[in-house]
Amino acid sequence: MRGAAVRSRVTPDQQCADAVDLARAAAEEAAGADQVGEHIGVTADDTRVVTHLFECRLPGYRGWRWAVTVARASRARAVTLDETVLLPGTDALLAPEWVPWHERLRPGDLGPGDLLPTEDQDLRLEPGLAVGEDELEPTLPVDLADLAEAGAGDAEEAGAATVADADAERARPGGLPRRAEIAAVADELGMTRHRVLSRYGLHSAADRWEEEFGPKTPMAQAAPASCVSCGFLMPLAGSLRRAFGVCANEFAPADGHVVSLAYGCGGHSEAAVMPKAVEPAPPVLDTMGADPT
Repeated sequence: MRGAAVRSRVTPDQQCADAVDLARAAAEEAAGADQVGEHIGVTADDTRVVTHLFECRLPGYRGWRWAVTVARASRARAVTLDETVLLPGTDALLAPEWVPWHERLRPGDLGPGDLLPTEDQDLRLEPGLAVGEDELEPTLPVDLADLAEAGAGDAEEAGAATVADADAERARPGGLPRRAEIAAVADELGMTRHRVLSRYGLHSAADRWEEEFGPKTPMAQAAPASCVSCGFLMPLAGSLRRAFGVCANEFAPADGHVVSLAYGCGGHSEAAVMPKAVEPAPPVLDTMGADPT
C-alpha cells in the first residue's frame, strides 16, 4: 500500500487498496498532475469498494483532498474506477454557511432603484383596513366604527370630515355600520393602509432609535440637558410622542433623526445663551473734535 494509512472499521479489499496508481491517474486526469499531491490514506466504503485520498494543491483549497473511489466485482481481478471528487478534510478551509438574503440584509443596504419585499406574515406588520367586494374585513378599531355609526355631525365634532351619503349600501347584519360609511371615515382619517405597524414592529423601532440616539449614548451622558426641554425638538404623533421626537437642529449630530426625549447634546436650545454684544466705552481723548481755543 506504499505506506498509506488504513482508517476504516471495515477491512479494505487488498487489490483495491493496492490500486494507488490507478487512483492517482484518475485524480491527475481530473485536476492536472501538478494539483495532486501525496497519497495520504485509503478508506473502505464497502466490500471491495475503497477510496484513495490524495493531497490537494489547488490554491485556496487548504486542507482539501482528492478522493478517488475504486471498486472490484465479485471474483474479478480487475479494479475499476468509480468516481473522483474533491472533498474537505478535518482542517479544510470552508466557505461560510449559506444565509438567506433576508437574514443577510442590513440597514443601509437598500439603494436607489432597489425593491425590498416584505413577507405576508411579517411580524412587524398587522392587517389594516381591507375592504372586500361584499363586506369590510373586521380590522378597524372600535372607536372608528363608533365614529362612523354616530353620523356626520358627531364625526365633524371628533375632527373627521363629513361621512359620505351611503343609503344605497346594504347594512351589515348585527347593527354594524355600513361598509361605505366606514370606508369614507377611514379614508378621511388616513387609515386606508392594508397593513400597519404591529406592537412588535413598534417596539422594535423604538429599541433601534433608543440605541442610536438614547440616554445611554456618550453624547447624551455629556449633554447639559435632555431633548424633552429643547426647542429644536419636533414631537412625533401617535403613541410614541411621549417617548420620541425628531431633532431639527442643523448643527446637532442627530439632525433629522428620531431621538429619545431622554437624549441630549451640546446643541440644546437652552444650554448656553449668547451674551449681548458689549458696547465700547467712549474714547478718553477726542481725536475727532476741534481743540478749544
